[in-house]
Amino acid sequence: MSENKVYDLENRTEKFSLAVRNFCLKLKADLFNRVYIQQVLRSAGSVAANYIEANDNLGDKDLKHKIRICKKESKETKLWMKHLLIYDQIELENERQALIRESDELMRIFAAILRKLNS
Repeated sequence: MSENKVYDLENRTEKFSLAVRNFCLKLKADLFNRVYIQQVLRSAGSVAANYIEANDNLGDKDLKHKIRICKKESKETKLWMKHLLIYDQIELENERQALIRESDELMRIFAAILRKLNS
């Protein structure tokens, strides 16, 4: 029996935002990390918030705009995740790499959605 997977992007982006938040809580909040933590929290939260807004169906132009923002913020989250200092903690590095992969996957998903909307 084949299993049909349901992909709930709204739920996935929210989980991503929360996972980034939880990751940031584990980091040393020194002078450098404070700036990076603020940036990554904003961009990850923006991915989820803008995708929720995109689903409000205010027209094609608004949908494309919100999806573009989601793509941009996913890309930005990936950048800020790389800037966070983890001070050679292997467990945190593994978690960071997983979040970087997820931000990259989300960016690719939003790029695919945009291509489909533009065709």
